[in-house]
Amino acid sequence: MVQALKLPKKGGELYTYQPKEAVSLEVSEEKQFKKRIVFSAAHVVSDPFAGTDPINDSQIDWDATMQYRHYLWSQGLGVAEAMDTAQRGMGLNWSHAQQLISRSMKEAKAVNGKIACGAGTDHLTPRPDLSIEEVEAAYEEQCEFVENEGGQIILMASRALAACAKNPEDYERVYRNILGKVFQPVILHWLGDMFDPALKGYWGHENIDKAMEVCLRVIKENEAKIDGIKVSLLDDQREIQMRRLLPDSVKMYTGDDFNYPDLIRGDEQGYSHALLGIFDAIAPAAAAAMHALDKDDFERYHSILDKTVPLARHIFQKPTYAYKTGVVFMAYLNGHQPHFRMIGGAEGQRSIVHLSELFVMADEAGLLRNPELAVERMKIVLAQAGVKQF
Repeated sequence: MVQALKLPKKGGELYTYQPKEAVSLEVSEEKQFKKRIVFSAAHVVSDPFAGTDPINDSQIDWDATMQYRHYLWSQGLGVAEAMDTAQRGMGLNWSHAQQLISRSMKEAKAVNGKIACGAGTDHLTPRPDLSIEEVEAAYEEQCEFVENEGGQIILMASRALAACAKNPEDYERVYRNILGKVFQPVILHWLGDMFDPALKGYWGHENIDKAMEVCLRVIKENEAKIDGIKVSLLDDQREIQMRRLLPDSVKMYTGDDFNYPDLIRGDEQGYSHALLGIFDAIAPAAAAAMHALDKDDFERYHSILDKTVPLARHIFQKPTYAYKTGVVFMAYLNGHQPHFRMIGGAEGQRSIVHLSELFVMADEAGLLRNPELAVERMKIVLAQAGVKQF
């Protein structure tokens, strides 16, 4: 039997939790999914021995970071590189992002792994006096870099554009000009302000209906250069509404880490593909569910994926931008990295009570691949918070 743990509740009361035995998910020999395109937005592993300022000059453990991408590819998942899950703009600067993209592109080619890479404007400091031309130049620089590396572009939302745009027309102009210069169709990314408060009022409107109208106008006017759009609003009805309004050639990639099982399964009028941060943390379950969906085994699909939703909602609870802490904690518990440290010191963005509840939810969902190891690692984290065991 797996050793029990003392875990804290809010307020400091302790209780005993008995972890379950390991759950084995059937692994398919077929690594490619047939009915959905599936990307996991992947995290990065920090280098705790770099000896640099962990807030302003965090370094990446490149070997461990690349190993994790190989793990995702081995599950059949694509990698969405240098996205917000990798702490892009929240500890990961453009210089590090360039190295990350270059290294990951080489590794992807070696194993024929699917990959798409974020291009944005994060080397610009957002401020109201920026010119639209400066924003366009920043986008062009990053798009050119990604395409030169051989990657598909995920055109990320821009803090700089949100800071200086005067109206929706400024957004339409920037996207029209950038999309006119890329060689391959891109994936647009509409990231809600719950993920990044600096993106409030994106597309020139705080009202979501009006913002959606602008976004759809950009898509329809540049349809040939758009593969799809990732919507991260944590609102399934908004996503479905927009999905039904997209041109037939443009895919919807769900970024809804609250409602992904139903959105990916879809309805009589369509479905969403996946580009999700939570799939970093639940990769084996995601892969098994996608294989079940390929066989139209909806009962198995939901039996696997629905159990992961409470964990996902916990990891992505407010403040939503701190979800990266939970994703990295899952990787630590599951032995994918030897420590629970993050670039920018982001491991401190969630409480010990939050992490304890995460442990329980991951166990209940059958997502701790080696419960004995997870318990030993959980003990270390608990001890650092002053929680004594038996």
